[in-house]
Amino acid sequence: MATAQPIVHRSRFAEELLSVRFNQDYSCFCVGTDNGFRIFKSNPLKYCFRRDFSGGIGIVELLHRSNIVALVGGGKTPRYPPNKVIIWDDHQMRPIGELTFRTEVRGVKLRKDRIIVVLENKIYVYNLEDLKVRDNIQTAPNPKGICAVSYLDERIVLACPDKVKGSVRVQIYNEEKSVSIHAHGTAIMCLELNYDGTMLATASDKGTVIRIFKPDDGSLLQELRRGIDRAEIYCLSFHPSSKWLICSSDKGTVHVFSTDTTKHLNPRSAFAFMKYILKGYFESEWSFAQFRVRDAKTICAFGAVKNTIIVLNADGCYYLASFNSDEGGECQLIHQEQVVDIE
Repeated sequence: MATAQPIVHRSRFAEELLSVRFNQDYSCFCVGTDNGFRIFKSNPLKYCFRRDFSGGIGIVELLHRSNIVALVGGGKTPRYPPNKVIIWDDHQMRPIGELTFRTEVRGVKLRKDRIIVVLENKIYVYNLEDLKVRDNIQTAPNPKGICAVSYLDERIVLACPDKVKGSVRVQIYNEEKSVSIHAHGTAIMCLELNYDGTMLATASDKGTVIRIFKPDDGSLLQELRRGIDRAEIYCLSFHPSSKWLICSSDKGTVHVFSTDTTKHLNPRSAFAFMKYILKGYFESEWSFAQFRVRDAKTICAFGAVKNTIIVLNADGCYYLASFNSDEGGECQLIHQEQVVDIE
């Protein structure tokens, strides 16, 4: 799943929306509010259910389309302390487990067999079934809770900021293997693994370049250029086929890149004569397709329908758009709606 950072609301629904995030296969998304949480189907957009509490939920992590949800309190009056992760069983309509920490929880990831909890300087890995700790990892300062996890049953891969600035630590648990990748010259801002953990996308706090690595040995597979000016990367998401990557940032443009290196679909700079002067800039691959949204914090993913993308922003707006997989260019808007109006 995307690993996308949960988006924190800053607009006119600021008293209600606290975060928005997708589940592992992007089939659903979760909205944390000042009085509970809501679950929606992504494509087609459909309201599923809501749970109202006397307090805010800052992180909502749905396990696929099951009844299991991980919750962390948030907002002005949190429903649960922000240093606790609550395992909620929606069939029983009650918590069935909890994890408590000395510091605030920054992020949570769920697999069918694991729960990963991200603190500012450490990550804990637990069995989901019995909540026994399996691992703990010291990280660089990580206030945004950056972490990526694979979801294939047979392969458990975790990626997180390493203690050295610009580096990523990869744990491949089924092989008892650890790899450190020096991905960027500045701090890591965003990470994402594809579903089976064979590709890792990274972006730094400069936000100009996205690099794709092979997690098993740290080899560079591809370098993609978002733009030339600095940007905060909010989200990176792979297509289920791993042949496409989508990216959103604070510049208001969502970029779609081809990650199928056999087809060479991404454009390169037309100024080939300059490549020896600015080698990295002119040899990078640029985005294949683009979609413009309002200037708000966004997360993004690929839709269930072929050649579609889904964009969710912090004011509760849902966008569904399509892209031409042969020619690229501007994406075409299919549907737009405020999720807070759906029930």
